[in-house]
Amino acid sequence: MTIELVTFDLDDTLWHTAPVIQSAEIVLREWLAEHASRLGPFPPERLHEIRQRLVMADSSLVHRISHLRRQVLFTALQEAGYAPSQAETLAHDAFEAFLHARHQVTFFPDAASTLETLARRYTLGALTNGNADVRRLGVADYFSFALCAEDVGVGKPDPRTFEEALRRGHSQASRAVHVGDNPRDDIEGAQQAGLRAVWYNPQGLPWNGDARPDGEIATLGELPDLLAGWAAP
Repeated sequence: MTIELVTFDLDDTLWHTAPVIQSAEIVLREWLAEHASRLGPFPPERLHEIRQRLVMADSSLVHRISHLRRQVLFTALQEAGYAPSQAETLAHDAFEAFLHARHQVTFFPDAASTLETLARRYTLGALTNGNADVRRLGVADYFSFALCAEDVGVGKPDPRTFEEALRRGHSQASRAVHVGDNPRDDIEGAQQAGLRAVWYNPQGLPWNGDARPDGEIATLGELPDLLAGWAAP
């Protein structure tokens, strides 16, 4: 098989996500406490309640994570008594504080070297349901394109996400491989779109899905040899 395109999930494939989001949520709460005192004590549960309310009113927001978070903040600020124009400005600035903290990631030790090695041989793309930005992360030079669910209007495992990646990568599904940690979104989604799928499984978890992944790796450093083996005559 000739491989032309390799796409990567980002969160929990190139770094641990949970501690990053937890830290960013703390930054957000501290920012709001300093700059939007009318909110008063504002537990995460309150933001979650507003989020659920907005998603119920407009289900497309599920795949527009950044816009949704800004709308949650805007709604909370308005309900706290801020005028719409002030609430909009505060929501924008609060989200930027969150987004900056959200990009303070610690890459897995072999992530950068693996991307550098693969970028010499294949077209690389980033494919995420989140709002991580490869430019903010300083790894944009490795990727020919980056797609988030907000760009496409749907998220993984919807095949349209992978089809758009193929279009941007100027490749066919039979010549493309997707790498990710999520059995449903990354592995089953990619396979349903006709791509091969490599499961990043550092914890050695058992596979509980239907069709098995085409490949499995415990470290990103294993990926170049795996792909080279597939490409061998």
